[in-house]
Amino acid sequence: MLPQQGHFLLSNHSELYDIIIRKDSLLRQIKELIDFSFVRKELVNKYCPDNGRMAADPVRLFKYLLLKTVYDISDVDAVERSMVDMSFKYFLDMAPEDEVINPGTLTKFHRLRLKDMDLLNLLINRTVTLAIGKKIIKSTSITVDSTHSYSRSSPHSPVEVLKMRSKALRK
Repeated sequence: MLPQQGHFLLSNHSELYDIIIRKDSLLRQIKELIDFSFVRKELVNKYCPDNGRMAADPVRLFKYLLLKTVYDISDVDAVERSMVDMSFKYFLDMAPEDEVINPGTLTKFHRLRLKDMDLLNLLINRTVTLAIGKKIIKSTSITVDSTHSYSRSSPHSPVEVLKMRSKALRK
């Protein structure tokens, strides 16, 4: 089940964010200028409306993926850093004392909810477009590291792949 849209930050310690996080911080600017509600609208059909336990907020999980991209860190590193980095907690709409997610939740979100690669590209493109429009990102070009991206072409046909795998299995 998808959690309700409204999320209120109720904490006695929320004013710490104003003291600790600079006004010109990148994460503060992104959080204050970009409305991430489009993520929920794009992913609403990926969740069952009335069955199952309450899911982690997809907007927060997408923000984790955005943090991974911005800081070039792994799932585990993003979650561990969000335990101690107040700018991460602020960006993720978490109270300072809130518990973080399990890194496996982030991996499952990416694999199950965003298995359509075009959806992830759509969400990232929309975020970047909003950031350029709000002048958070000043460059008009984006460099993408494709080390772990899948190619649409394969040097081997499916039959050749099966032959190679069966040969490896026999060895």
